[in-house]
Amino acid sequence: MPSSSCRATLSLVEAEGKTLVTFVIPVRHQANSKDWPSLKRRLAQTIASISGQSNGNWRGVIVANEGADLPDLPPKFSVQRVTFPANPLYDLHSAEREQVYEAVRLDKGRRVLTGMLSARDTHFFMVVDDDDFISANIVDFVARNVTANGWKIDRGYLWSEGGRLLLHHDDFANYCGTSLITRSDLYRLPAAFEDAGVDYIKSMLGSHVRIGKLLADAGSPLGSLPFRGAIYRVGHSGAHSKSPNLFRAYFLNRSILRHPGQLLRNLKRMRLLSRVLQDEFFGVEANGIGERQGSRPTGVAPAV
Repeated sequence: MPSSSCRATLSLVEAEGKTLVTFVIPVRHQANSKDWPSLKRRLAQTIASISGQSNGNWRGVIVANEGADLPDLPPKFSVQRVTFPANPLYDLHSAEREQVYEAVRLDKGRRVLTGMLSARDTHFFMVVDDDDFISANIVDFVARNVTANGWKIDRGYLWSEGGRLLLHHDDFANYCGTSLITRSDLYRLPAAFEDAGVDYIKSMLGSHVRIGKLLADAGSPLGSLPFRGAIYRVGHSGAHSKSPNLFRAYFLNRSILRHPGQLLRNLKRMRLLSRVLQDEFFGVEANGIGERQGSRPTGVAPAV
């Protein structure tokens, strides 16, 4: 049960007409996707995942370029269209790795900033990558802890598309972009987009790793979410991180096979993708959108 101070803050948030949590989904430029239909399908699955929240005090904002073909959206979602150019350094093989990362941070950060500026009337923000899944319990947890600075999702799952197994990951916030829930005032959003500096955009909005240290150094550290809060979809063709398939990364590579102890530890981290987890993370078919756009991830049949 929320404390009396949390209940008072929540009542104030509601009285001010603020949304408790706004999920911002930055979508890359169409020219930076080699397979837009697959990106669109995965985005629809992410939308369905967010739509499964057990507490309805949330909204979703998708930021995409003009002309980008998006899936049909449930009522709680809106779209902010942008005209940012394609990122010429999007491909990890196009330049030095750090140059690519900096370019991606700038491109992603500009999109995140656009989404946040369109939803100032929110108490918390969570940035969600366009192919990940989140727990249905996030907004409800925030509602019971509204005075907090926010949370890192330190513990999550890795999942390969079409698989029936998940892997526990206990350094999730340093691995996946869908890993921060942050009180909106801590972003110190500028009055207008043009007022934001490049370093601010890249570090506070374009990097899920840098912002945690910046907030801690400023005296507003994020807590650790006390449950596994997200699933990072790895190993698919559209993954910008070039993340390997789950089994190839944790079981079928030479380094792991040379160290049986590590292989055993990785095996102990595996979990069956149960019906309970499907219900928690894969969401609902909001107004039939899931059925039309394929909200249940490819290869995952309903559990019986």
